[in-house]
Amino acid sequence: MTPPDPTRPDLPTRTDRPTRTDRAAGAVVGSAVGDALGAPFEFGPAGVYSARFPDGVGAMCGGGGWDPGEATDDTQMAVLVGESLLEHGGLEPADVFDRFRRWAAADPKDIGLQTEDVLTSGDAWDVAAPLHYRRTGRAAGNGSLMRAATSAVYFAGAGQEATMAAARRLAALTHGDGAAWEGTAVLHELVRVALDGGDPVSAVPATLAQVTEDHRPRWATVLAPDWHPGLATEFNGAVWPCLGSALWALRTTDSYETAVAAAIDLGGDTDTVAAVTGTLAGALHGLSAIPPRWTDPLHVPLPGFGNRVLDAADLLTLAEALVRGPARTHL
Repeated sequence: MTPPDPTRPDLPTRTDRPTRTDRAAGAVVGSAVGDALGAPFEFGPAGVYSARFPDGVGAMCGGGGWDPGEATDDTQMAVLVGESLLEHGGLEPADVFDRFRRWAAADPKDIGLQTEDVLTSGDAWDVAAPLHYRRTGRAAGNGSLMRAATSAVYFAGAGQEATMAAARRLAALTHGDGAAWEGTAVLHELVRVALDGGDPVSAVPATLAQVTEDHRPRWATVLAPDWHPGLATEFNGAVWPCLGSALWALRTTDSYETAVAAAIDLGGDTDTVAAVTGTLAGALHGLSAIPPRWTDPLHVPLPGFGNRVLDAADLLTLAEALVRGPARTHL
């Protein structure tokens, strides 16, 4: 057995009073856990998770081409965003895009069709997404939500306006539809509220007031207290039902475990819906609420960046650096 490395942080034990750092780590690790837990069930029918685990105690089971605990493109892209923010002391969109493009060129096991089109187009970072949207008219997928945990933690301390603005800029790198920008901005803000010890569900009305006017009505519909996934008008690979389903899972459960399980049990784009749910539930309940049976096997390969494979302790270290936030002058 390999002896423990004293330089690597231990994951915290369960606590009823998570600290800000515990919540930040909960968002980052919680997103990755949801991603890895949901990946084997992607594109399956509703109820597939509870059918596999009728006692409600799920495990990192693997399947569908994924090893147990293996995170997908959702977490890989989130790590790339987080590491760029830390290395540059703030948001350098060209650098984030270059990292995405390097990753996409390394043939990752999974990559969204829209994201792949943008990253492999050969167009410059600041025009690739708009040109794709102009050609196709379709750019409201959930791909900017899935990778937002790290940036949401990083910008949380800068306040509401700054974190929502950063979210829009990051989303626009691959998604030309403003609906994706606004959804990512909402997610950033709800994480900010949770890290401050507030209730993200209660913060929805105030957050919606900051959504651009032309997108506000549709977002208000899917984030309403009486909305549920059965009312979705699109597949949950779209940005609106993805975030709406994550918020529904958060407000209809009372723990990280039950929230993520509820998200996966919806079927469809299970890894991303569970990753977004895991971001919110982790920020609300803290890292200590995520069971070791899910964090122990967690691993995040990074195609295009050598043979790097991150584990839960690496993600904790990343979160602890991110929660310190940006310099106020370099958002």
